[in-house]
Amino acid sequence: MTFQTFRRAHPNVAILGATGAVGVELIRCLEQRDFPLARLKLLASPRSAGRKLAFRGEELTVDAVDNASFNDVDLALFSAGAGQSRTWAPVAVAAGAVVVDNSSAFRMDPDCPLVVPEVNLDMLVAHRGVVANPNCVAIIAAMAIQPLHRAFGLTRVRLSTYQAASGAGAAAMEELRASTAAHLAGEAYAPQVLKHPYAFNLFSHDSGVDLESGYNGEELKVVAETQRLLGRPNLPVGITSVRVPVLRAHTIAMTLEFPEPVSPEAAREVLSGAPGVRIVDDRAGNHFPMPSESQGQGDVLAGRFRTDLADPTGRSVCLMVSGDQLLKGAALNAVQIAEHLFADAREQLRSSEVLGEPVA
Repeated sequence: MTFQTFRRAHPNVAILGATGAVGVELIRCLEQRDFPLARLKLLASPRSAGRKLAFRGEELTVDAVDNASFNDVDLALFSAGAGQSRTWAPVAVAAGAVVVDNSSAFRMDPDCPLVVPEVNLDMLVAHRGVVANPNCVAIIAAMAIQPLHRAFGLTRVRLSTYQAASGAGAAAMEELRASTAAHLAGEAYAPQVLKHPYAFNLFSHDSGVDLESGYNGEELKVVAETQRLLGRPNLPVGITSVRVPVLRAHTIAMTLEFPEPVSPEAAREVLSGAPGVRIVDDRAGNHFPMPSESQGQGDVLAGRFRTDLADPTGRSVCLMVSGDQLLKGAALNAVQIAEHLFADAREQLRSSEVLGEPVA
């Protein structure tokens, strides 16, 4: 693959939205994966400017984003919402940066690739300065769906998602903590972030509902993005998305229908060799994917493989997956995209013998 990417072997990196839940995880991922950057710049709105965040043993000050923020930046990781992305991505690209955007701003833009490296890395070649990071549920689901699609074909997908507070950001996570503490203490708690009481409760995903179809915005996004990631714009995808009282890591129950009969054992075998997927499938111990085990690490857990009893043809397989919404569902996926961009740029520099000279 050949991309127009970084101008130097050790890129200067900026994070926009550095103080948010995903922004903090982006910083951690860059550090834990030893991303070979030269300099890290932390950016946020003026109200967050001046905060200090740790990176590689140093305290970095968060700056307010402005028109000069992306000068001399090679890679910009965005996680500040669609409005901010639409405002600042053109500025960053004009300054020479490649943007990996975690918002919904560009996900369905035909000129912007939507990428999960394990699923459709080849799409990176089409980028024009911006690469879109998919919706967290679409990423986690596609990690399991694409290997099975590649092996057996696919005729229909049905998803039920159990989505953690992390999907609504740091404020929703704090509301879950506070409302749970209040509930256990017998105290009243008025929701501030989400519409419904969160402690010991679950409810239809909090995105707006399309009155004509009855589907909420999260469900419609997951359908469209899953189809795009798989390269199947007409693939039938059914979905119900529910917010559950879990701090982080989403879980998905899925039923996949194939053109020909597929056994649960065959599906399990395929996913056991899929990159970024780890099998958790102990029938005797009733131990299957759980958010308590998927949180804090990068693998998507897959298990509970069964034949769909509602399909006597044997063409449908049921399974469960769970993945950390803040990691593989957001920050880790973005950093993996950056790693592939960087690896190709480094190869280009090596080919032009730039690496034999001092580089930034």
